[in-house]
Amino acid sequence: MDDAQSSLMKRGLEKAPHRSLLHALGLTREEIDRPLVGVVNAASEVVPGHMHLDRIAEAVKAGVRMAGGTPLEFPAIAVCDGIAMNHEGMRFSLPSRDYIADSCELMARAHAFDALVFIPNCDKCVPGMLMAMMRLNLPSILVSGGPMLPGNVGPHKKADLISVFEAVGGVRAHTVSEKELLAMEENACPGCGSCAGMFTANSMNCLAETIGVALPGNGTIPAAYSARLRLAKHAGMQVMELLRKNIRPLDIVTQDSVTNAITVDMALGCSTNTVLHLPAIFGEAHLDINLDVFDTVSRRTPNLCHLSPAGTHYMTDLDLAGGIPAVMAELARGGLIKTDCLTVTGKTVAENLKDRNAHIINTDVIHTLENPYSRDGGIAILRGNIAPDGAVVKKAAVAPEMLCRDVRARVFEGEAKAMKAILDGEIKPNDAVVILFEGPRGGPGMREMLSATAAITGMGLGKDVALLTDGRFSGGTNGAAIGHISPEAADGGPIGLVRDGDIIHIDIPNRKLELKVDDAELARRRAEYKAPNCKSPYGILRRYASLVTSAATGARYRDI
Repeated sequence: MDDAQSSLMKRGLEKAPHRSLLHALGLTREEIDRPLVGVVNAASEVVPGHMHLDRIAEAVKAGVRMAGGTPLEFPAIAVCDGIAMNHEGMRFSLPSRDYIADSCELMARAHAFDALVFIPNCDKCVPGMLMAMMRLNLPSILVSGGPMLPGNVGPHKKADLISVFEAVGGVRAHTVSEKELLAMEENACPGCGSCAGMFTANSMNCLAETIGVALPGNGTIPAAYSARLRLAKHAGMQVMELLRKNIRPLDIVTQDSVTNAITVDMALGCSTNTVLHLPAIFGEAHLDINLDVFDTVSRRTPNLCHLSPAGTHYMTDLDLAGGIPAVMAELARGGLIKTDCLTVTGKTVAENLKDRNAHIINTDVIHTLENPYSRDGGIAILRGNIAPDGAVVKKAAVAPEMLCRDVRARVFEGEAKAMKAILDGEIKPNDAVVILFEGPRGGPGMREMLSATAAITGMGLGKDVALLTDGRFSGGTNGAAIGHISPEAADGGPIGLVRDGDIIHIDIPNRKLELKVDDAELARRRAEYKAPNCKSPYGILRRYASLVTSAATGARYRDI
């Protein structure tokens, strides 16, 4: 393939030094002559979801070799959001997304790869790699590490990481013993893979499949299953087919595939973090989507799944029920997705669904269009005088009692103070925990508040207490957790004007979030308002704060 990208560094007399360095890697002339495929491996001994990715990478490389290519592996970082949660480490999670994208681009462009296979699994690694995929626009495919199995914590009782977070609140409320908590923490996460529910990692891996840049099965085949290794081998073989046919990510990622992704997002009840990541990914593909697009799609898309934390099913249940192809087939039956979109199989969505005979196997796990959990989607976009640029809530995980309610503000500057008040029993029914200065710039880093929301649920307050913040939430968050409130407090957003005792009106069905304080009082508060100094002592976060945009636009970097 003399016209291959890698010819820039390996063909011709003047490239003899380059070939010498390739030989130093142990490559033969035959291997050098073949297309060079970069294999981006985010394996780690720190992240449980990534501890097995070396096996996935070996399978991918086997597939590349079988199809006539030469794989060259290089690493990527990843943050485990669960381990980083509820301490300073969480400030570094969202920024890692953009650094992952940058590092993949640096390696791919510097070494003139012909094609790429991306191997992420958890949280910010998936969108980071997808952002790089769009930027580079080389023949590419993504294959994730797959979801973790749920843990067994008692007779006929399963659990996941969120169960442990919520049990912390249960200990404080004396509904869970410390012995039970110890047993749960040892057994809830039984091994490798992304946490077992429809949290951020699994949401993004499912949506990668929906967009068409990952093979069918990518989102739901469990990490521990040999089928995951077979999928990885097929991904390695298929990237060579994409190279031969010159099918690139921007041929696949179109406005229709964007709409498909958001539609499946709403049907599955995915993490609210998808509202940050999809605009960033599609922005790299030169497609502009905003919060209004999410809300428009949500209003017309029925919610078909209630996986943990919204319900009692796990990713393994979704896989056995037919997986993402079954969900897409059901949506296609109602004309809710476009089926003529191209995918990395080289076929359209319609052809993929036909090849797999995609259909719902278990209607308890995937509801039909005629019997949805709700007539609209799993995520709602709220607006009002407290969130003029928008706020995000995982509607599918909100108790019916909290869908429309007036709550009394309890205001805290930062998560730590709020967490202490929750665990000390200071938060009462009808309260709204309002956490300020946790946005992208004000944090900086836009921390997730899973510990706080899980503690509220674990203490039996999930049906009576809301949490509002300019920060964000884990995909594992349960309850009336309203995040991404924009503009953020650090940018002078109205959320910074909320005071203890203020009444906040929440109306999720009608997409409203209103602070019941008259305009004159708000004007007086604004005149007196002075945002605190949010400058971080860490250079990487100072740079991030100087570049990041609002959560309402996906917390992307501003153009420079």
